[in-house]
Amino acid sequence: MTRIELPVDEVVGIRAANPGPFSLTGTNSWVIGRDRAWLVDPGPALPEHLDALTAELEARGGLAGIALTHDHHDHSEAVPAIRERFPSAALAAARGEVDVLLAGGDTFGPLEALATPGHAPDHLAFVVGTAALTGDAVLGEGSVFVFPDPGALAGYLDGLRKLRARDLVALGPGHGPPVLDANAKLDEYIAHRLERERRLVAALGAGLRTTDELLDEVWNNAPAVLRPAAAVTLAAHLDKLEQEGRLPKGVERPEPWGMLRGV
Repeated sequence: MTRIELPVDEVVGIRAANPGPFSLTGTNSWVIGRDRAWLVDPGPALPEHLDALTAELEARGGLAGIALTHDHHDHSEAVPAIRERFPSAALAAARGEVDVLLAGGDTFGPLEALATPGHAPDHLAFVVGTAALTGDAVLGEGSVFVFPDPGALAGYLDGLRKLRARDLVALGPGHGPPVLDANAKLDEYIAHRLERERRLVAALGAGLRTTDELLDEVWNNAPAVLRPAAAVTLAAHLDKLEQEGRLPKGVERPEPWGMLRGV
C-alpha cells in the first residue's frame, strides 16, 4: 500500500497493488475530509487495499459518500465491499445504479464535478479546493486512450481546457504519481493531443489509409503492449476529422472493441 500526499488540506491518496500497462503502478483511490470523509474511486477489490481504505476512513470518522470518476472495473470494483463496511455511504456517478446521478457542474459533498468525457463517456473529474482528482482523464505519467464515442475527442479536449481554466495547483490522477504543476501538465496534455492530430492529418495527406500504416507513422513511439489502445485513440481521431469534414475517403477504421479484446 502506497500513501500519496497532495498539497491540499485533508486529501490523501491510497494506491492499490494492481500494476499493469494501463494502471501503471496501480489505481489511486482518494480520501477527502473527515467527520465524515468522502471517497473518490474505491479501486479494485483487493483485501489489502480495502483494509487500507477502511482504516483511513475510520480514522476520519467514517464515510459520507463515494464518487466515481468513471465506472471502469479498476476504479469501481471495490464499491460493493466498501458499502458493506459503510452501509450509509451514498454512491454518486454519471451513470449506473447510483444514489446521486452527477453531471458537470454538480456538487457532491466537497466535490465539484467537471465533465471530462473521452476515456469513457461517463467520465468526470472532481475539483476540491485547488486540486482536481482526474481519474483517467489525466494520468501522473504518459497519456490516456480516448474511446471513440460520438464527439469523444472534442469533448476530451474541452474537458482538459475546463480544467486548465481553473488554474489548479495539483492533480490527483487515477494512476501514477501526483501532479504538482497542474497547469503545465494540462498544457502538455492538450498540446500532445493536438500534435497527434497534426501528424495524423499529415499522414493522411501523404496517402496513408490503413490502420497499421497510420499507427506506424503517427503512434510510432507506442510500445507494442499499448498498440491496441493507440488504435482505439486513432479511431477517435478519425471520428473527429470526419465530423469536421476533414477525413479523406477510403480510410480503414479500427474496430475499438476488437482492438481492446484481451487487453
